[in-house]
Amino acid sequence: MFRTGAYKAELGILIASDQLCIHPFLIAELALGTLPERRKTLAYLDNLISICPVRLEDVRHMIEARGLASKGIGLTDAHLIASCLATPGTQIWTLDGNLGKVAESLSIRTTLP
Repeated sequence: MFRTGAYKAELGILIASDQLCIHPFLIAELALGTLPERRKTLAYLDNLISICPVRLEDVRHMIEARGLASKGIGLTDAHLIASCLATPGTQIWTLDGNLGKVAESLSIRTTLP
């Protein structure tokens, strides 16, 4: 599945210790693409801890309040950020440059060794 490459061990540790969660919009985004072992992969993703989405109205307010317009992120990224901000202790781990910069500016970005 997705636990391959440089971060395989770290992802395994996070999953085993229930420290990894996923946003349902991210699962939907992934479902739009080509997935290895599609049915199995989607079932696996659906079984991860899910972070609660926030209302679209709250995402829109956050965009204005935090100055996130024209930062190169999309709606799914904005939802992810808003959900993390609404869930204390939740951080974003991403390899996406724009999302990473925004998350870092909001002190919600984490990195793995």
